[in-house]
Amino acid sequence: MRIATYASHSALQILKGAKDEGFETVAFGKARVKPLYTKYFPVADHFIEGDYPEEELLRLNAIVIPTGSFVAHLGIEVVEGMRVPYYGNKAVLRWESDRNLERKWLEKAKLRLPRVYKDPDDIDGPVIVKPHGAKGGRGYFLAKSPEDFWEKAERLGIRNKEDLASLQIQEYIIGVPVYPHYFYSKLNRELELMSIDRRYEANADSLGRIPAKEQLDLGVEPNYTVIGNIPIVLRESLLMDVIDAGERVVKAAEELMGGLWGPFCLEGVFTEDLEFVVFEISARIVAGTNPFIHGSPYSWLRYDEPVSTGRRIAMEIREALEEDRLDEVLT
Repeated sequence: MRIATYASHSALQILKGAKDEGFETVAFGKARVKPLYTKYFPVADHFIEGDYPEEELLRLNAIVIPTGSFVAHLGIEVVEGMRVPYYGNKAVLRWESDRNLERKWLEKAKLRLPRVYKDPDDIDGPVIVKPHGAKGGRGYFLAKSPEDFWEKAERLGIRNKEDLASLQIQEYIIGVPVYPHYFYSKLNRELELMSIDRRYEANADSLGRIPAKEQLDLGVEPNYTVIGNIPIVLRESLLMDVIDAGERVVKAAEELMGGLWGPFCLEGVFTEDLEFVVFEISARIVAGTNPFIHGSPYSWLRYDEPVSTGRRIAMEIREALEEDRLDEVLT
């Protein structure tokens, strides 16, 4: 049995974690990145060129670990039809990628959510506009009024209300961005808080270095494309709020789609009133776990060795193999 993943996003830690647990590893993707995984960071025992080389992965008896890049690049339909064993529940993909279904999920979990505007003409305060799917922040924009919305939306080809199905208009919550990373073990039925990060987004973060007057004179619009991730250690009195939110999301998933297991992330902000407001979920490993390849303060509190989210996946698969329960964690 080998562990495989698409050569992008969080593949380095997935493959390193798998090797630490004694698995052979397989990376697949564009030929250009092969040296990254075989030479500069030698974590892949095999590298296969191609977006999804199904027959070769089957021949190698591989289990695919999904990442945001893999799902976004191939599309949900291809992933749902994969014959190669897939770690996790494929049913969550449609709930994650459709913001209307995602909101239904988070509402069932009884989380505090931002208001959603169905009609842009109702905008009465700051909003952030997001396309559906995992796009790493691309295509997001801020608006403060109906007129401001339509002016900016037209640049994306959105010219009338019939074109709005591809977007969600969310209330913009002022607060500190916080992205807790969880792992839910289907074998042990336990939730673990693995690490926490915040995103470094271009050019939204770099605009803060420019004085306000110059920002106005330049007329630069913020862009939320993710460039990297910054570790966060959360104030300890807030940890139960984060853990409780994760537990409720798992419980809601069991009722809606047959369960959520493995890694996931809740993306939100803490307000000045210390309220955790969640604006979306990523139902697989996120790139924000990458600063923690040697573990985080939270994983060290639970384990006496370095455990990244990537390694935690491999640990779960190894335990499933040893207990002859592999079919419980694969789809």
